[in-house]
Amino acid sequence: MDNFGFFKVATAIPDLKVADCEYNLSRIVDMMQQAADRGASVVVFPELSLTSATCGDLFLQSKLLEQAEMALCDVAVVTSHVPVAAIVGLPMQYGDKIYNCAAVVASGEVLGIVPKSYLDDSGDSSERRYFASGFDVAAGDKELATQDVLFGAHQLFMVDGVCFGVEIGADMFAPVAPSAKMSLGGAKLIFNLSSRAESVSKHNALVETIKNQSLRSHIGYIYASSGVGESTANSVYAGDAIIAENGHILAQSERFAMDEQLVVADIDLEILDNARKANGVFSDGAELLIHDYNETELEREDDGFELLREVDPMPFVPACENKRKEHCQEIFEIQTLGLAKRLKHTNSRCAVIGISGGLDSTLALLVTVHAFDRLGLDRKGVVGITMPGFGTTDRTYNNAVTLIKELGITFKEISIAAACRQHFADIGLPEGDRSVTYENSQARERTQILMDVANMMGGLVIGTGDMSELALGWATYNGDQMSMYGVNCSVPKTLVRHMVEWYAKGEKNPKVAAALLDVVATPVSPELLPADEKGEIAQKTEDLVGPYELHDFFIYHFVGNGFTPSKILFLAQQAFKDKYDRATILKWMRTFFWRFFTQQFKRSASPDGPKVGGVSLSAKDWRMPSDACAAMWIKECEMLAQL
Repeated sequence: MDNFGFFKVATAIPDLKVADCEYNLSRIVDMMQQAADRGASVVVFPELSLTSATCGDLFLQSKLLEQAEMALCDVAVVTSHVPVAAIVGLPMQYGDKIYNCAAVVASGEVLGIVPKSYLDDSGDSSERRYFASGFDVAAGDKELATQDVLFGAHQLFMVDGVCFGVEIGADMFAPVAPSAKMSLGGAKLIFNLSSRAESVSKHNALVETIKNQSLRSHIGYIYASSGVGESTANSVYAGDAIIAENGHILAQSERFAMDEQLVVADIDLEILDNARKANGVFSDGAELLIHDYNETELEREDDGFELLREVDPMPFVPACENKRKEHCQEIFEIQTLGLAKRLKHTNSRCAVIGISGGLDSTLALLVTVHAFDRLGLDRKGVVGITMPGFGTTDRTYNNAVTLIKELGITFKEISIAAACRQHFADIGLPEGDRSVTYENSQARERTQILMDVANMMGGLVIGTGDMSELALGWATYNGDQMSMYGVNCSVPKTLVRHMVEWYAKGEKNPKVAAALLDVVATPVSPELLPADEKGEIAQKTEDLVGPYELHDFFIYHFVGNGFTPSKILFLAQQAFKDKYDRATILKWMRTFFWRFFTQQFKRSASPDGPKVGGVSLSAKDWRMPSDACAAMWIKECEMLAQL
């Protein structure tokens, strides 16, 4: 069974009764079975879940301690056939002190017992009244009814080949949290058993802490906090069950629920591995600490792998409208500041940009105008040149002219038709030829015009090509591939469209807004082949190289996450299940890998431009020889096509 690096985990909030170990045991056992039925390999329960967390001075009673240990042994015995590891909480006496502990149970055994290191006496909490810190406790065996178990704070566990560690409650808020040391020791997952009382405004801080912990150590962080059944004599417990991965919340429970809750999610271990490999700061400190694991393998039927998490078909574009607005605004400002700095550094008061009426040149134009405004420069210093050719349609031409004139920049129109015909005659290109030479000659003629005008006016040529085009090499070498500063170089095509739309919605000039929205609605095309008989665009880029939404998906997971074709296909089938079939995805994936590898020489010779996100193909961020071979990736695509 290929899980593609995913590992199912669960966090459970059972219905508990205060100081009733037998009842609590029954609920834990039942929820372990539920977790196993949903495919989870590990499930975590709240702090002190075998007794409940609100027993107060009853924690000092021998009867409660005895019953808690018996209940722990019963959990192991009763669930020996259940293919899931569980982490449960209980008070436990070790030596002459009582500790707040987490016990890891799997395959009929207690694998280890971890005492809480950092005790919380803030607010209504009074842990030191009952418990001792396990921080400096020398590890040793704890005798239970059925076995001797290692007792100590510095332990790691291995289930189904995946290493994890355990924190309890306030451990996560320590200046140097146990999870930091455990992750350096090899743990990919951290499970936290908590009994955090609820109050106004605490929840958001908790979520941010969990996200930060998971990002800082490149881990999956699985959190379970007390909920229904706890005493409400002094506090209320919301029952937070949260699962995070590398800075992102994957799933969380309903707060203040009156019923039990089980939250299950897939942790992508490959993302964690790749993030650690890419983070030199992390790897420099990963030589220490814990290298002994309590290990077990769960026996489960191979009934296939079902991915629970949603896969975003547009990973570069936030799905939430408000977040998308913020995202577009921030990227626009990064682009603007990057260009403004370059203009200021070169003492340039002129910028030359080719305006085609397409998405990329439109976004570049908006950024350039904004940069001039930010520098206090006259917009007339922006020279917008429209260069109609053999494939230019009235629609794109009119949008280009409208934007240039309504934005108040300098307008120039220079047709490339005569120059190209002369060039075709000079090199002996047949009149009816529509080859790549015919197309690329036009792109190079346009670039020559831009460069020469910039030289005449002492300006900079602003590049318009986006990251998706760079990835596919969908640019003419020494044509539109070249400029003096490329403002869109790390913005993918799917995001360019949303950024232009975002700008249009905030634009006060109705003519500019209308033109921008029509640009968004126009098919993507280089317009290098003549229009059809209706005067409409005949050469549509996505018909030739494939849908940009697929290619951006491939870029994100190949460049950003380092995934294999098999895993990218698996994810793409989830993300686009209602739009593209398997064969279509594979067809364009093969195209992507072939073009990505063969067109690296264009990226190696690309001009400077601002990095706006985590994925970038600039020469600094993506370093690959121009003669690297795509054979392994294409071979895997072809193998997948035969399955």
